[in-house]
Amino acid sequence: MPRASGWRQYRPSATGVATGLAAGVKAGGHLNSAPTRAPIKARILGLDPGSRATGFGIIDVDASGSVYVASGAVRAEGTDFAARLHQIYAGVASVIASYQPTEVAIERVFVSANPDSALKLGQARGAAICATFASHAPVFEYSAREVKQGVVGSGAALKPQVQKMIRILLKVEGKLGADAADALAVALCHAHGRATRHALARAGVSA
Repeated sequence: MPRASGWRQYRPSATGVATGLAAGVKAGGHLNSAPTRAPIKARILGLDPGSRATGFGIIDVDASGSVYVASGAVRAEGTDFAARLHQIYAGVASVIASYQPTEVAIERVFVSANPDSALKLGQARGAAICATFASHAPVFEYSAREVKQGVVGSGAALKPQVQKMIRILLKVEGKLGADAADALAVALCHAHGRATRHALARAGVSA
């Protein structure tokens, strides 16, 4: 489970959001919950930011667990980096307008040996976060290690292990891109942490 100290949250206020899925957004999936399921308590959007592809994964959470809704990637094309940031912003805003998540979870930037790559990734992540502001949905951050720990049970898990667990836990069938799988992992990590926080709150213990 993610450590309580790893939870950070934004609650900005803004207006205006794109409607419909914008160009450059590739999505797939459907709501496959059964009619007998409990009422939805939260719809979580997971984001895996990238300067070329920002993965997104959407799950619904209720008393019985998490259900896969959709996943895909926002593709940013061209050599103009500022234009790519705009594509990321518009694409994520379009996903939010289409699926109306109530909570957002995003992976933190991993500081690599290449400062330029880390800077671009941070800017792409910032564009994705800014796109969530109009929805007023709280945004939570998780490190890559926290995501692996929350989904697989080991912070040192490999990507194939994470993807396998995503398919098992969310009963995802068919093709699942790497960016989408990573985003679903972030969403599922938040769902697991969310359940823990609520249990602690009911017990009167502060997270």
